[in-house]
Amino acid sequence: MEYWRQCAMWLISCNVLPANHRVTADSAQVFDLAQTLRDGVLLCQLLNNLKPHTINLKEINLRPQMSQFLCLKNIRTFLMSCCDVFGVKKSDLFEAFDLFDVRDFGKVMDTLSKLSHTSIALQGGFKPFPTEESLKDEDIYNNLKDLIDENAPEDEDDLYAAVYQLEEDDAGGEIYEDLMRTEQQPPLQAEVDVRSCCLTEIKQTEERYTETLESIEKYFLNPLKKFFSAAEIDKVFVNIPDLVKVHKSLMVDLQDSILNKNALNLYQIFINYKDKLLIYGIYCSRVEIAIAVLDLICKEKEDVRLKLEECSKRANNGKFTLRDLLVVPMQRVLKYHLLLQELVKHTHDAADKTNLKIALDAMKDLAQYVNEVKRDNETLREIDQYQRSIENLNQPLISFGRPKGDGEVRMVSSVDKRKQDRHIFLFDVAVIVCKRRGYNYEMNDILDLNYFKITNNPTSDREGKKWCYGFYVTHQQGHTGFELFFKTRELKKKWLDQFEMAISNIRPEKANHNSHQFKMHTFERITSCSFCHLLLRGIFNQGYLCLKCGLGAHKECLGRLGLCGRTDPAKSKSKESTPPANSGLPRMVVIRDYSGIPCPHCGPPLSIHAGDVIELMFADLHSSWWQGKILATSKIGFFPSDAVRPCPCVPKPADYSAQPW
Repeated sequence: MEYWRQCAMWLISCNVLPANHRVTADSAQVFDLAQTLRDGVLLCQLLNNLKPHTINLKEINLRPQMSQFLCLKNIRTFLMSCCDVFGVKKSDLFEAFDLFDVRDFGKVMDTLSKLSHTSIALQGGFKPFPTEESLKDEDIYNNLKDLIDENAPEDEDDLYAAVYQLEEDDAGGEIYEDLMRTEQQPPLQAEVDVRSCCLTEIKQTEERYTETLESIEKYFLNPLKKFFSAAEIDKVFVNIPDLVKVHKSLMVDLQDSILNKNALNLYQIFINYKDKLLIYGIYCSRVEIAIAVLDLICKEKEDVRLKLEECSKRANNGKFTLRDLLVVPMQRVLKYHLLLQELVKHTHDAADKTNLKIALDAMKDLAQYVNEVKRDNETLREIDQYQRSIENLNQPLISFGRPKGDGEVRMVSSVDKRKQDRHIFLFDVAVIVCKRRGYNYEMNDILDLNYFKITNNPTSDREGKKWCYGFYVTHQQGHTGFELFFKTRELKKKWLDQFEMAISNIRPEKANHNSHQFKMHTFERITSCSFCHLLLRGIFNQGYLCLKCGLGAHKECLGRLGLCGRTDPAKSKSKESTPPANSGLPRMVVIRDYSGIPCPHCGPPLSIHAGDVIELMFADLHSSWWQGKILATSKIGFFPSDAVRPCPCVPKPADYSAQPW
């Protein structure tokens, strides 16, 4: 059997590759194996399979996608662990580029063979390779470098499923299921009984989860106040007390609905609690830091570690540690939409089903928001890795948004036509141009994409030649531009797509629709889209802000908003200072008090009281904030649109035809 096939069979025996992977096909080539291992993810998982917890999955990048930097980091993490944990000699290790560029895949397999013969691998019962003589035909490796550039990897989510499952387990999935487990009920056939089981599960799991939160506060947070500083309490427990308050209240409301009201108002409870549950954004942003701080304290302070063991015994007979319990809230908040989804499936009353679907959408929106916060926190870790690896960079990379990819490129300046080999990092709004310096990079230039346009150059493409596939990055004000060349047609297409997407995000097609002026924006507060009312998700660059009227929106909602309320600030100011005696503007009566909290993001708040009459100055049916003037005091500002209704005592019908809403 060929050497590479024996290597593949060993990886299958180590449960890294599935038994039906394409490398086992008769038509498979060594290239298929090289491409599968190239991003380093499965190699890191291999070490964890040979010796559990060798590599912390948080320290590797499970979805490196277009990033050469992240792939190389994964490979180097694998190589370091081979040496430090498994005792493989440095001289027996391949170099990172031997795998990533497939410069010497034979050396990669030699390293894996040495790994298979280590005592740790043998103790695990994994038979080493090669098990038989095989001809190491160097010729079959010679063109791998060309093949790897010319062939895009297939979508292999199934291949990574085991790795992602381990990541999920690491995030507390099993602990959550154990805590929420209820007594098995006998199977019931009637549909009404299935629905009843769904309701019971919602109630019981909320009771158990609330009990878990209370136990964290009672058996860990309060006793540890004597051992932790106030800052440490804040870092480790984040906002657990706030979660306790919200869920105690939610639990009571769910119990009342299910036990006393036949769950008829259940949908309204979830809709009402959506905003309260947004505090999970804070928890999810800080829970990893919380666990890291807890680990450090336990390592440095023996008395605290012993106290934590004592707390665990009191809380749950030592079954779960505080570290275990801290990951449970993340699991719970992502379960509500799944519970409601099952309930909707087994609800047949049309009105109930419609109402529950509204609640389901609200909980889906919440789950997507939390997941996006999680992803953005992973992205922040990636950005930090870039930041520490790029020398001569004097500004924070986070100001450029999310990373879109990095890799090698040949740049030709529009001024002197010089060709330069560079490594670029593409972000939402900028390109960082670097020279490679060993494992690190030196920043040469920053291209602010706000001032550039992208144009394809198909005439540069020359089949069969490298570095002949390019497109233009042209400065819109005539400053220095570049033509970027890539090794292959496939790489060029990937990069052109990413650049065009970045420009589309910076200057979306509908940015100025209906006189608005939308720009990509990082919202400091949790904000909903002014059109669809779903959340703008994530930590940074969540959506778009109109610089004129202050509305926030998703990119896909930009063309659906009504007229901008501040199309001409000068005229607006003139109108405000000297309104005509009979303006014809609609008047509204206030139906509830508003004192300025929450504060509108579009302008100064207007404090109003029930009974006040307000003359509208700007109102968009899709916006939650309107602008108006109190007739009695002439004060002007913004107020919630649901705090008013049309005034019943207007002396003559108002003409609404000229209003944007």
